[in-house]
This record gives sequence, structure tokens and C-alpha cells, in this order.
Amino acid sequence: MKTPSIEVTYRRGRAIAAYVSFGLGRSAKCHETREVAPSLIVDFARNGKALGLELVSPQTCTLPAVNKVLKSVGLPPLRRADFAPLCVA
Repeated sequence: MKTPSIEVTYRRGRAIAAYVSFGLGRSAKCHETREVAPSLIVDFARNGKALGLELVSPQTCTLPAVNKVLKSVGLPPLRRADFAPLCVA
């Protein structure tokens, strides 16, 4: 699995959302979304594999909370370095 990438969306200089993608390829399309924890939404492919994680309120998310969700859907945890962009967002 590739290193995750994080995209942060800003409005008026404030982070309003973030998306953690796990590089499963462009052919993987989102079939279903589920809110698995407050403000944390997972996108799933048709085969049930998790594609990525949306952080609806990135300024309130913590690394332990995100990693708990990732573990619950079979994805590897983020490292501190992976999560760093959200800490400055």
C-alpha cells in the first residue's frame, strides 16, 4: 500500500475539511460512505475495501481518534509525520 496523502480544503484561511487517501488507484470508485465516528467518514469501494477517510472537522480530530477508525476498517495507522499537515491546518 502506498503512503497516504492528505488534502486539506481551506475557506477564508481556515481548514474546513480534509481527506486522507490511501492510493488504491484511480480505478477504485467510491460505492458507499459511512460516518464511523463523529466527523469521520470512510469511503468504501464496491468490494468493501476502504478507500479513504474524510475529516469533516479537521481542527478537532486527533491522531489517536483517526488511527482508531483506520484500524477498524483495516487500514494502516497514520504516522505523526503523515498527520502533521492537519496539525498546522
